[in-house]
This record gives sequence, C-alpha cells and structure tokens, in this order.
Amino acid sequence: MTDNKQHIENIEEITFKDYGEKADRFWDRTKDHDVSQNYGAFLAPFEGRSDLDILDFGCGPGRDIMYFKSLGHNPVGLDGTLEFCQMAREKTQCEVLHQSFNDLELKDHSFDGIFANASMFHVPSHNLHNVLTDLWKALRPAGVLFTSNPRGDEEGWSNPGRYGNFMQLAQNKQYLDAAGFEIIDHYYRPPGLPIEEQKWLAIVAKAIK
Repeated sequence: MTDNKQHIENIEEITFKDYGEKADRFWDRTKDHDVSQNYGAFLAPFEGRSDLDILDFGCGPGRDIMYFKSLGHNPVGLDGTLEFCQMAREKTQCEVLHQSFNDLELKDHSFDGIFANASMFHVPSHNLHNVLTDLWKALRPAGVLFTSNPRGDEEGWSNPGRYGNFMQLAQNKQYLDAAGFEIIDHYYRPPGLPIEEQKWLAIVAKAIK
C-alpha cells in the first residue's frame, strides 16, 4: 500500500467517523440552512430543464436531495459516512451511494449535474485531480459541477476530527481546468457581507467534452 493511499484512508476513516458520531446534531444544525443561492446557481445553466439526473456529492442526511426531488429531478446521493447514507435514504426514499470520496465508482455519462455543497474540501490536494476527473467522466457533455467550500490557503486537520483542503479561486481554477472543466460562475458567501467575512467560495463549472 502506498503512503498516499494510506494517508487518504486515514483521512477518510477519521473524518467520516467524526461526522457519523455527530450525525443527528449535524442534521439539526444544517436542515434549515438557507442554501437557495447555491441551488439557483447550480440549476441556472440548465435554463429551466426538468427531470435532471443529479448526483449530490457529500449528501449528508439528505436535505439537498429532498429539495431536488421536490422540483421533479432525479437525485442520487453519495456520502462516505454510513450514518448519513442511512438517514438520507430514510428521509428521501432516493438512491444513496455509500462510497469513498477518493475512490469513486460511478458510471460514465450518468449525470446532468453534480452538486458538491460543503464536501469537496475533504479531498486532499494530492488526490483532487483524480476525483475531479472521475466526476468529469460521470457527467454528460456540458454537464455542470457545483462546489461550495471554505476558502483559504492551508491544508490539514482543521479540527481534531476533520481534514480540510482550503483553496482560493485561482488554485481551484487550476484543478478544474486540468480535469476538463470551465468555470462559468463563482461568488463568495454568505451574501451581503464584506469580502473578508465571506468565508465560502462557490463555483459553477461546465464539463468540456
């Protein structure tokens, strides 16, 4: 086993375990978050299309799956935390994949869009290209990838139980370009605050095929 593979497995084991131990509290804390700005930015390139096949990458307990389902789309969840997968299935009655973020098993050309809200930053930088390439393969031509992550210039254990890879726009663009994506929109969150207080970076990118 390579050092990188062992490093990734350690990151996921510790990070997903931390989320799993706090799954109910996480749901209570996040179920009413206003992410309408992110929903709108993700769906805007589809210009009102309905019945989209959507992958919710890092779906957590299922809040966003429920929203996309309510609009008539076909969402599939994916998370590395088993407790989240079980909760999401119960709450949404949708398919939810229990998979490693770093070792994805997705069918090529199976999704119109991938919604990765507050999840991609758990992928370590040395494997980010591989993960983005897997997501690119899973998208149909002109498919859309949405990401929203805390921004910064550091990587490591952001708290004792969770690993984070925090990047600014320029570095995100480098990874997305290399994996075959073109950024078509970006913004900082939460809205209405000074830039120094907007800790989250949201990016909408199109798969170029």
